[in-house]
Amino acid sequence: MAQSVKGMRDLFGAELRWFQHIEETARRVFGRHGYGEIRTPILEELDVFKRSVGESSDIVNKEMYEFTDRGGRQVVMRPENTAGVVRAAIQHKLLASSDPVLLYYIGQQFRYERMQTGRYRQFWQIGAESFGVATPESEAESLLMLHSFLKELGLKQMVFSINSVGTPESRPAFYEAFRAFFAAREERFCEDCHRRIQSNPLRVLDCKNENCQAALEGHPVITDYLDEASAKHHARLKVLLTELQIPFEENPRLVRGLDYYTRTAFELLSSDLGAQSALLGGGRYDLLVKHLGGPDVPAFGWAIGLDRLAMVLQQIRGEAPHAAPALLIPLGERATGEAFKLARQLWDAGLALQLETRGGALKKAMATANRTGVQTVLILGDGELDGGTLTVKHMATGKQESWPLAEVGARLAKS
Repeated sequence: MAQSVKGMRDLFGAELRWFQHIEETARRVFGRHGYGEIRTPILEELDVFKRSVGESSDIVNKEMYEFTDRGGRQVVMRPENTAGVVRAAIQHKLLASSDPVLLYYIGQQFRYERMQTGRYRQFWQIGAESFGVATPESEAESLLMLHSFLKELGLKQMVFSINSVGTPESRPAFYEAFRAFFAAREERFCEDCHRRIQSNPLRVLDCKNENCQAALEGHPVITDYLDEASAKHHARLKVLLTELQIPFEENPRLVRGLDYYTRTAFELLSSDLGAQSALLGGGRYDLLVKHLGGPDVPAFGWAIGLDRLAMVLQQIRGEAPHAAPALLIPLGERATGEAFKLARQLWDAGLALQLETRGGALKKAMATANRTGVQTVLILGDGELDGGTLTVKHMATGKQESWPLAEVGARLAKS
């Protein structure tokens, strides 16, 4: 029997309804903030991610689906979407003016990584990217939008974990102090950290190895080495979040796993399922657009995994909000012909309706209605046709009544 590839999965039923509800909420909330959707290809040139995510990152070194296509080009199935959005913005000259450009995306990403609960090798992300504004106010607005989006979905126990990673100009002093700290206890760090301390010392802070995390106790804090402008930027963001009553905490080890972050880096933590854990992350990446060949344009963004978010929402809220369509059951050949005409009228009027076409017994159709959560059943037989009515059964209460055929659309719209 054919099966899906390991790490890839099919979406349907209750889980897919959560995906759809999340996507609809995202489009509604982001649209209120002036963001427009962008869709980029799944396949990108390998160089896009080597230059953006960084050759020292685990994504590039260990996790990408990459291959040489028939034209001899090295391509990858995108492991994240920010680099592709930046590439598209440069290619199509979306950043040519000085106006802010606000974009969001919803799409599939691919990483060959160890699977765990809520984490797959093919996964969905929603992300938002703000181009052209370098202020902490632009970051606060984006975080407020994110907070509103998740609150509207039903999450309540949320706190932002924030840090500043400064700028390339301010980091050498930190690197010097941090490398000296590392050298004094280097035997306690893993092989990956020994590689990272040379290529990008910040990644040592991001190591998930428990022994490495223990060895970091007392490490130099990067915010003590910020340049004046970065320090003011970080302080202003904290003031804005406080004024907006958005909960946050500072985390000196938070650097995120990608090379292109400057100044603000953040994660959003949620304890809606009990133990606090990170749901998403993002930050400022003022260097990426220019690094990929575009103009010198500042940017800020974040991404959240739909797979994990849907899992969390399903556990805390159960079924996704949705209205099952009414079910129209014709009884007999004559009624079936009239039912098609009625169904077409209702569909053309924008009403949700499922037409029973199996031609079986009423009992079988009612059993289907029970299993699928139908709230309203419309029954049309010869007797109803002769009387110009149909029989309506409200499944939640068991109440049964007759509606004039001419009023079905109006009554169904109100039910």
